Amino acid sequence: MTIDIKTLKVEPRRQTYANIARRFGVDKPASRYEEATLDIQATANFHYKPLWGADHWHFDEGRTAVVMRDWYALRDPRQYYYATYNIARANQYQTTERNFEFVEKRALLALMEPAWRDTVEFYLLPLRHAEWAANMNGADMCDRGYGTAVTAPCLFAGVDHLAMAQIIGRIGLALDGNTGTSLERARERWMTAPEWQEIRRLAEDTLVIGDWFEQFVAQNLCIDGVLYPLVYGRFDAEGQRAGGAGVSMLTEFMSDWSAENARWADAVIKGAAAESPENRALISGWFATWSRRAADAWRPLAMRVLGEAAGAAAADEASGALTARARKLGLDV
Repeated sequence: MTIDIKTLKVEPRRQTYANIARRFGVDKPASRYEEATLDIQATANFHYKPLWGADHWHFDEGRTAVVMRDWYALRDPRQYYYATYNIARANQYQTTERNFEFVEKRALLALMEPAWRDTVEFYLLPLRHAEWAANMNGADMCDRGYGTAVTAPCLFAGVDHLAMAQIIGRIGLALDGNTGTSLERARERWMTAPEWQEIRRLAEDTLVIGDWFEQFVAQNLCIDGVLYPLVYGRFDAEGQRAGGAGVSMLTEFMSDWSAENARWADAVIKGAAAESPENRALISGWFATWSRRAADAWRPLAMRVLGEAAGAAAADEASGALTARARKLGLDV
């Protein structure tokens, strides 16, 4: 008996889903990112307006003054959707876990000079509260935003901020022998220390911004654009000279994340500003307001950590770099 094995090539009846075909045509295969992002948000058949905001529908372009012909034009250059985002973060989390194990095994935190150890407690641990506020902002932008291309990464960023708050909490526990006393001191400093009050005011004010795109500019461009270069750049570099290599390892995720997240935030703001002169003027005004507030809020803490002259210079440098970044995005600064 002979067996004749043949192959049969089956041509798919269609290359992609209908929502993608309406944009690109029926014959073009779509990427997983496009299939999971484009035109996913519901746009019709709502039963009633939400009781908590009866002047808008659940998904409503009118929740921001920014106007776009197509909100799905503001795509994520990282092409993150649920699967790719979780794969990327899982890999980074494994690195963070290994770093914690390495630092603990070799007692690297004990190598810090006592004065710098106190400084780390003062400038780093209260940041967990600022990160919690950023988490709330990310969830709010996801809730009130329009278009899955924007709202999904907003939620991803919010979850990342929560993860960073947890990393900072773990650092505090590593510093105090898992007693939690350092975190209690950090909360008290967040509430009462003069150097933290303008930062706290800034965080609280962003929680109640009415326009979600203004909230996007305030958090993802202005606040993050000052915070991360200062804390995980200039402060960390100062700590290297005081035996703070262990802290650098434990905060590696924050350094990597800020560069990655900035790519997405820049793409969204640049795309929205290029849509129309009205958008550019509106976003430029928001940037002027919130970038000034962010620079002023972080200045006292920078002066406390680096010294008055060096701290003021570092704050000015971060503000200048942020202004140059905004100019590249097409904003009028």
